[in-house]
Amino acid sequence: MQSLIPTTTGSAKAISMIFPELEGKLNGHAVRVPLLNASLTDAVFELEQEVTVQEVNIAFEAAANGELHGILGYETRPLVSVDYVNDSRSGIIDALSTMVVNKTQIKVYAWYDNEWGYSSRMADLACHVAENLGS
Repeated sequence: MQSLIPTTTGSAKAISMIFPELEGKLNGHAVRVPLLNASLTDAVFELEQEVTVQEVNIAFEAAANGELHGILGYETRPLVSVDYVNDSRSGIIDALSTMVVNKTQIKVYAWYDNEWGYSSRMADLACHVAENLGS
């Protein structure tokens, strides 16, 4: 198969189930690509305050190096999809692709391995449950 396939995704609905305050504020669409497991999320956010590309990237880098270390990544090299295969992080921000439009709308690309990253979070959850069963 050598085609891009536009399709729907249930991720926006799933996120709203976890974060009810986002109900009605998210939508999603997917394009299936016949590649290995690496995928790319194209996310657009409307903010109430004005920001710059630098401020957005600083915030993502701080999160990736701080409380989300090992879950969120931050990348400044011009990598491609194959570079993210077998990456255990749930998402890796492509800092070179961050955009700001009209000072309040941001566009961010986040790469992820659809199988490996998910499996890593399931393993994290299993460890967390095992550690807390005796509590």
